[in-house]
Amino acid sequence: MRLPEVFQRFAEKRPICVMARGVLERLFDTERINQIFEATAERGSTRNILFSTLVKLMSQVVLGVRPSVHAAFQALEEHEATFSSTAMYNKLDRVEPRVSTELVRDSATQASEVIDVLGGQLPPRLPGYRCRILDGNHLSATEHRIKELRHTWAAPLPGRSLVVLDPARMIAETVVLTEDGHASERSLLDQVLLLVQPQDVWIADRNFCTLLFLWGILRRQGYFVIRQHGQLKGRLVGRKRKLGKCATGVVYEQRIVFVDPDTGQAGEEEFRRITIKLNTPTRDGDTELHILTNLPEADADAAMIAELYAGRWTIEKAFHQLTETLKCEIDTLGYPKAALFAFCLALMAYNAVAVLKAALRVAHGADVVENTVSAYYISLDLLATDEGMMIAIPAEHWKIFRTMHLQRLAKVLLELAFGVNLARYRKHPRGPKKPPPKKSHYKNGGHVSTFKLINGLE
Repeated sequence: MRLPEVFQRFAEKRPICVMARGVLERLFDTERINQIFEATAERGSTRNILFSTLVKLMSQVVLGVRPSVHAAFQALEEHEATFSSTAMYNKLDRVEPRVSTELVRDSATQASEVIDVLGGQLPPRLPGYRCRILDGNHLSATEHRIKELRHTWAAPLPGRSLVVLDPARMIAETVVLTEDGHASERSLLDQVLLLVQPQDVWIADRNFCTLLFLWGILRRQGYFVIRQHGQLKGRLVGRKRKLGKCATGVVYEQRIVFVDPDTGQAGEEEFRRITIKLNTPTRDGDTELHILTNLPEADADAAMIAELYAGRWTIEKAFHQLTETLKCEIDTLGYPKAALFAFCLALMAYNAVAVLKAALRVAHGADVVENTVSAYYISLDLLATDEGMMIAIPAEHWKIFRTMHLQRLAKVLLELAFGVNLARYRKHPRGPKKPPPKKSHYKNGGHVSTFKLINGLE
């Protein structure tokens, strides 16, 4: 299923760049984005600045095409630059978190549809269940640019988010946002519970281990695999059984009962507590991990529960990718709404990358793509090619990706994926870290000669 002739030179030389631009065109469709704003926003108007124009500006910064928001504003075409930079920043300050959240959800829906038609899902982590990984992320401190921040030396935090990852498709399914950088992750769990569906398995770290959250999942006919928090005490029932080994240590299992948060009495539900005696202590010095679950033993034995929890690091890798290959945190955006908006656009771009990787998995094999392909080198290729490609192929030609039928889009992406030379994007994992050598005493303002050190003269 060939693209029009205008795409052919880039499709032959840099197929992954054409893939990326096409997927971004679909997920960042201006008409669709304006419709989301009209349907979701409670305040604000698009009389002077279309919301899609704001998304275009910020997405260029998030993708690294432009180094700053103002640089993206300067690069606007004449027919788009009908407003001042002050109006732009005022508009950024008023983007409601609910609109930012809806953008992520919409991109996840579109990405999921394409991945499913491609057949690019990863093998299910637990057959018969829908796994979801939950983790929190507080946005890094910003500069003290806005007047409210100029009286303090303290690091200003513009907000916090909880991201829900679909590990089968490797997309950010949705995000829960708060503008309060000091807010506890637990204060957002009521909103997370609204997302729980029957047969879901929610995988999370100990920060999310509260009685209300565990019982909330249970009452929505869902399941959990969550590390037990040290402050959450229960009553152990029966003896602890040794059940073998997993990749990180020896596995034990025991039953545990907690107080029902509604009645204040010990509930009838007995949860399973999986204990892993670790071969190597964690960075916090823990030698054991206790994982709570209500999954039936017939569907998931203790070793499988340990493996499911270990897969939680998938979302840490996603956050790393957002930070290293996408500019998800723009330190010049002090206003919380603007900072959260930028973070959500980075999640949309992450979902676009997930579609690319799904097509590559189908074309080259899941193990090859997941273990050897570097998102960092893909992003470098995209940045090097994007501006020239957009000059050679004007914007109006890319609009075909917005309305292209899913089946045709999948065929186009797959054809391009087969033409990708994965060696260009190969990972180069470093070896194990060596302990740092002992350094000489540091004197403030001191310096040494590199030449003398190399030649043993100092």
